[in-house]
Amino acid sequence: MNHQSESKSRLKVFLENPSKALWSLAIPIMFGMGIQTLYNLVDMIFIGRLGGQAITGIAFNMPLFFLVLGLTMGLGTGVTAAIARFIGEDNKKQADNCAEHAVFMAAFISIVLSSIGLLFGREILSLFGAEGEILNLGWEYLHVMCIGMPFMIFSGFFRSILSGEGDMKFPMMVAGLGTVLNIILDPIFIFELDSFGGIGFGLGIAGAAMATVISQVVVFLIFIVMLFFKDHSYISFNLNDFTFSTEILWDIIKVGLPASLSMIVMAVGQGVFNKILVHISVETVAAYQVAGRLDMLVFLPIFSIAASLTTLIGMFYGAKEFEALRFTIRYGIISALIITIFSSALVYIFADQVVRFFTEDESIVLIAVNFLQIFAFAYPFIAVGITTGRVLQGLGKGLPVLVITIVRVLGVSAPLALFFVFIMEKSVEWVWYSMMLSTVVAFAIGLTWLVSTIKKLPVKKSD
Repeated sequence: MNHQSESKSRLKVFLENPSKALWSLAIPIMFGMGIQTLYNLVDMIFIGRLGGQAITGIAFNMPLFFLVLGLTMGLGTGVTAAIARFIGEDNKKQADNCAEHAVFMAAFISIVLSSIGLLFGREILSLFGAEGEILNLGWEYLHVMCIGMPFMIFSGFFRSILSGEGDMKFPMMVAGLGTVLNIILDPIFIFELDSFGGIGFGLGIAGAAMATVISQVVVFLIFIVMLFFKDHSYISFNLNDFTFSTEILWDIIKVGLPASLSMIVMAVGQGVFNKILVHISVETVAAYQVAGRLDMLVFLPIFSIAASLTTLIGMFYGAKEFEALRFTIRYGIISALIITIFSSALVYIFADQVVRFFTEDESIVLIAVNFLQIFAFAYPFIAVGITTGRVLQGLGKGLPVLVITIVRVLGVSAPLALFFVFIMEKSVEWVWYSMMLSTVVAFAIGLTWLVSTIKKLPVKKSD
């Protein structure tokens, strides 16, 4: 099969019906993210059976994994946007070279982060505040995960490469397989399973990590076979003929690094809010965590639309199809807005019933419902903010996302929440109000930046 012509035709199909193209990309992403969300819930159920200390031990690992996720997803966004623009320009050589840069970037990040984790992981966990048995459990989990970290990082970059050429289905299927395998392996490695003839290994928290690593190794190997040996994709990998290009590296970094840094800023903000909320009560922290899980469900379709926009906008921008580009931006943002308004209404009406799926503790339920019913009014602003940021990334502009995140988290929400709680001694509702105000500010900045950028584009395709 001529994969070059296949991807050209994909671009042509996208241009013929941009709205259909958006959903053809978004739906597989949504299913993939849904499967991942399911895994996170199931994984926590299994680990929860090991006791509260096991959960806490893993909790101390989360900032580290957020860093890995931030770098992989952030730089991956840069890879997706760059490849999409090169394909739009009908420059396969540069698209291939960009993918090769991504592979070497994944190798570098893998070596650095895995080495740091294996050499200094225990000390880092201790620095975060883990001690005693919790420190031991945290390190038991972390050192296994560090061994498997390269496979996760490479798989993340492979997904980004395929997203750049508009292939969302194959990564979704591979991720789904990995998730199912992980769910099957979790009980086998964690518990001894005496009632099933003792077929389990009974490795506890380390077993949970091993199950994750094995499933990620399988995912990695599938990607390797399909991309390097089966010639599945439009992108061709010729690592022996690799030519380093500062231009391509900058294309990736100028979008990817701000995206990564913005995730780190959000992690810092999360830490600040946890400290504020625990000052109010332990129940408040728990309620915020429950509400956060529901947030992810609300924004599942929005993140999917946003990721699709990065690919489509990148391709259309590269192809100089500015009318299709403008239509896709409008259609994507309006679709996200309509879906979110509907979701917000459902959240507001059924908040109490939904929260009780997670907990029956009345104090936690009350706080979580209060958060959701207040924040339901902010969801539409957040939806537009998310899609706007990914559109700008598709246009090759990574800085706006970082600037908006810094203003939202460190400039508005965190300082206001600190002021209201510690200076004014206000109730927790004022923390929610601080967050709401920050989303409106981010919405205004992002939309203004996008409108200004679009106005500078030519009206019609260049001849």
